[in-house]
Amino acid sequence: MNPIDELRAARPAHLGDRPVDERTRAAELSHAMSQPRRPHQARRRRKVVRPVWGVGLAGAAAAAAVAAVAVVMSGNGVVPTPRAPDGGQGGQGGQVAATSTTGPDGKGSTAAPRVTLSARAVLLAAAEKADRQAESTGDYWHTVAVTRSLHTAAKGGYRFVSEERGETWTPSAIGGEQWSSSQSLGAQPATEDDKKAWEEAGSPAEIEVAVPGKKLGMKLPTSPGKVRTGHSPLVDGDKVFWLGRNVTMKDLQGLPSDPDKLKKWLLRSYEGHDTESSSIPMASDVWLFRVSGGLIIDMPVTPQVRGAAFRMLAELDTVKVIENITDAAGRQGTAVAIEEDVEGPAVLENRLIFDESTGRGLANENVVVKAGGMQAGLEPGTVFNSYAVLEAGWTDNKPS
Repeated sequence: MNPIDELRAARPAHLGDRPVDERTRAAELSHAMSQPRRPHQARRRRKVVRPVWGVGLAGAAAAAAVAAVAVVMSGNGVVPTPRAPDGGQGGQGGQVAATSTTGPDGKGSTAAPRVTLSARAVLLAAAEKADRQAESTGDYWHTVAVTRSLHTAAKGGYRFVSEERGETWTPSAIGGEQWSSSQSLGAQPATEDDKKAWEEAGSPAEIEVAVPGKKLGMKLPTSPGKVRTGHSPLVDGDKVFWLGRNVTMKDLQGLPSDPDKLKKWLLRSYEGHDTESSSIPMASDVWLFRVSGGLIIDMPVTPQVRGAAFRMLAELDTVKVIENITDAAGRQGTAVAIEEDVEGPAVLENRLIFDESTGRGLANENVVVKAGGMQAGLEPGTVFNSYAVLEAGWTDNKPS
């Protein structure tokens, strides 16, 4: 699921009608993304200008994230600034790419051409694999996910990376409670230069992050924190997720497995603007891509509905495919991506990463195409934020 949906799902009721500064939203990103993706609390229809990240928090005070970026830890514990891999072709047709190799004589040679499939072909193939996934049921829909974020220290200006692990149990029965646990896995300097700056600052065990609009900053520990657990009733007694609107478990299990009908069902909630602000126009393709990502990654839908989601995205002319991509958890996969304009102005590439061999969703990430606003100072190709799903499936085991 993308980070915007993660934040949206966690809005507390008492913040329902309050506009929030976009940079404050960014500062709250890391903690909110580790919380369970609850549906919107009921609130009055209103016209409030909110930023693209204006999507609420769960529970208690949020940890800070001035700018978020997905990372994979290197062997020496230092995290390099991540860059998006090259490659990827969009459109309806494929391309042929030749690869160079070095022969025994030391001279270069051209290997047999490799065919790069179109986004449509890759998605349709993934749909076939998704259809074959085993279908099961249980008392709880259980997910485990890790978010990775890059922050800027309030003093010294160095960057460091933090990780959050979140786990949720969503009941299948009406009137149940949703359980969750989350844990900060600690923070560390992002690069060797950042490590030197951190050491020059005295190697603080807690790194302060400035929060725009607030006098006091927030501090993130460099060592793992305690596991935080909690539970709460479902919104309205039966709402479990947000899918363009609040939905029940029955809604999710009854979604149409025909891609055209699924698209029509989802677009009933589309009103021509961003998912969070009525003042920001958003094309239907971008809205559909953003909203439907959870169907593939971590929502309790049937294998046939997951396959229909792939087929639905395959018909969007604006998507492209990126092969041989490594997600934030270090897993190899394929990404389908779409560009979206955000405030700044800036342009992000929204990526949905999946395992092509099984059709299972792996992660969602946003990559900087054009920096601006919250992405100011980040080079194009930098992964701005990441949400990697490690487990998603039914269980009868109640959390303790």
